[in-house]
Amino acid sequence: MAKNYFYITFLLAFFFTVTNASAQDSKQLPKTQEMTSIEGLSLYPNPVTNGKVYISTKNDLEKEIIVFDILGKKVLQAHLASRELNVSELPPGVYIIKINEQNASATRKLIIR
Repeated sequence: MAKNYFYITFLLAFFFTVTNASAQDSKQLPKTQEMTSIEGLSLYPNPVTNGKVYISTKNDLEKEIIVFDILGKKVLQAHLASRELNVSELPPGVYIIKINEQNASATRKLIIR
């Protein structure tokens, strides 16, 4: 009877060691694509009350803007050469705005009143 407890304890210890090792290995996998954040990003006014939001960055290059509603549905996509984005056609609510500039990307919460 004592041998059975020894074998069961040994098998459980082995099982937990193997499962923990595989879980740790999966956490250490390298990321295949890393995006950097946009330097000097400024998004104002937030909350938006006049239908226009201004997006500025340190480099002020052309930006791709995608706006999602809280369910993740894309509601607006635009390319900006200037700082001004017209959001007057969006109903009041909370949105997620994704900004891409060259190889950098950033997401922010956007509130429209």
